[in-house]
Amino acid sequence: MKLGIIRCTQTEDYCPGTADFKAIKDHKGVFEGIEEEIDLVGFCNCGGCPGKKAVLRARKLVERGADTIAFASCVQKGTPIGYPCPFAKKMKELIAKDLGDKVRLLDYTH
Repeated sequence: MKLGIIRCTQTEDYCPGTADFKAIKDHKGVFEGIEEEIDLVGFCNCGGCPGKKAVLRARKLVERGADTIAFASCVQKGTPIGYPCPFAKKMKELIAKDLGDKVRLLDYTH
Protein backbone atom coordinates (compact mmCIF):
# COMPACT_ATOMS: atom_id res chain seq x y z
CA MET A 1 0.00 0.00 0.00
CA LYS A 2 1.25 3.46 -0.91
CA LEU A 3 -0.38 5.75 1.64
CA GLY A 4 -1.04 9.46 1.80
CA ILE A 5 -2.59 11.04 4.88
CA ILE A 6 -4.62 14.23 5.00
CA ARG A 7 -4.97 15.82 8.41
CA CYS A 8 -6.71 18.83 9.92
CA THR A 9 -4.76 22.07 9.63
CA GLN A 10 -5.98 23.25 13.03
CA THR A 11 -4.80 20.05 14.73
CA GLU A 12 -1.19 20.55 13.60
CA ASP A 13 -0.51 22.92 16.48
CA TYR A 14 -0.85 20.20 19.08
CA CYS A 15 -0.53 16.88 17.26
CA PRO A 16 2.69 15.72 15.56
CA GLY A 17 1.00 12.68 13.99
CA THR A 18 2.70 10.19 16.30
CA ALA A 19 -0.42 8.01 16.73
CA ASP A 20 -0.92 7.94 12.94
CA PHE A 21 2.65 6.75 12.37
CA LYS A 22 2.39 4.17 15.16
CA ALA A 23 -0.87 2.79 13.71
CA ILE A 24 0.86 2.38 10.33
CA LYS A 25 3.95 0.74 11.82
CA ASP A 26 1.96 -1.65 14.02
CA HIS A 27 -0.84 -2.27 11.48
CA LYS A 28 -3.45 -1.10 14.01
CA GLY A 29 -6.57 1.01 13.67
CA VAL A 30 -7.78 1.17 10.07
CA PHE A 31 -4.60 -0.67 9.00
CA GLU A 32 -5.40 -3.78 11.03
CA GLY A 33 -5.56 -6.82 8.76
CA ILE A 34 -3.49 -5.23 6.00
CA GLU A 35 -0.80 -7.77 5.28
CA GLU A 36 1.21 -5.81 2.73
CA GLU A 37 3.89 -3.28 3.57
CA ILE A 38 2.56 0.24 4.10
CA ASP A 39 4.72 2.92 2.53
CA LEU A 40 3.85 6.45 3.66
CA VAL A 41 4.35 8.71 0.64
CA GLY A 42 2.98 11.91 2.14
CA PHE A 43 1.44 13.52 5.21
CA CYS A 44 -0.20 16.89 4.63
CA ASN A 45 -3.01 19.05 5.92
CA CYS A 46 -6.36 19.76 4.31
CA GLY A 47 -5.43 23.36 3.55
CA GLY A 48 -7.73 24.82 6.18
CA CYS A 49 -11.47 25.28 6.50
CA PRO A 50 -13.65 24.56 4.62
CA GLY A 51 -11.31 21.93 3.15
CA LYS A 52 -11.51 23.01 -0.50
CA LYS A 53 -7.74 22.59 -0.91
CA ALA A 54 -7.97 18.94 0.17
CA VAL A 55 -8.72 17.91 -3.42
CA LEU A 56 -5.49 19.52 -4.60
CA ARG A 57 -3.57 17.90 -1.73
CA ALA A 58 -5.06 14.49 -2.59
CA ARG A 59 -4.04 14.91 -6.23
CA LYS A 60 -0.48 15.70 -5.16
CA LEU A 61 -0.38 12.59 -2.96
CA VAL A 62 -1.55 10.46 -5.90
CA GLU A 63 1.03 12.12 -8.19
CA ARG A 64 3.67 11.07 -5.68
CA GLY A 65 2.51 7.48 -5.75
CA ALA A 66 -0.34 7.14 -3.25
CA ASP A 67 -2.91 4.48 -4.08
CA THR A 68 -4.68 4.99 -0.74
CA ILE A 69 -5.55 8.19 1.09
CA ALA A 70 -6.49 8.15 4.75
CA PHE A 71 -8.12 11.02 6.54
CA ALA A 72 -6.30 11.34 9.84
CA SER A 73 -8.43 10.61 12.88
CA CYS A 74 -8.51 14.33 13.70
CA VAL A 75 -10.66 14.90 10.60
CA GLN A 76 -13.30 12.19 10.88
CA LYS A 77 -13.21 11.32 14.59
CA GLY A 78 -12.09 14.66 15.99
CA THR A 79 -9.24 13.20 18.00
CA PRO A 80 -7.55 14.27 20.14
CA ILE A 81 -10.04 16.92 21.28
CA GLY A 82 -13.31 15.32 20.21
CA TYR A 83 -14.18 17.86 17.54
CA PRO A 84 -14.60 16.23 14.11
CA CYS A 85 -14.34 18.37 11.02
CA PRO A 86 -17.76 19.74 10.03
CA PHE A 87 -16.59 19.57 6.38
CA ALA A 88 -15.25 15.98 6.49
CA LYS A 89 -18.10 14.37 4.56
CA LYS A 90 -18.05 16.98 1.80
CA MET A 91 -14.26 16.88 1.61
CA LYS A 92 -14.33 13.11 1.13
CA GLU A 93 -17.09 13.36 -1.50
CA LEU A 94 -15.11 15.94 -3.49
CA ILE A 95 -11.92 13.88 -3.39
CA ALA A 96 -13.78 10.70 -4.38
CA LYS A 97 -15.44 12.53 -7.28
CA ASP A 98 -12.15 14.04 -8.44
CA LEU A 99 -9.98 10.93 -8.18
CA GLY A 100 -12.57 8.26 -8.93
CA ASP A 101 -11.27 4.73 -8.69
CA LYS A 102 -7.61 5.83 -8.82
CA VAL A 103 -7.45 5.71 -5.05
CA ARG A 104 -8.96 4.01 -2.02
CA LEU A 105 -10.16 6.33 0.75
CA LEU A 106 -9.93 5.46 4.44
CA ASP A 107 -12.03 7.32 7.00
CA TYR A 108 -9.54 7.42 9.88
CA THR A 109 -6.10 6.22 10.94
CA HIS A 110 -6.19 5.18 14.59
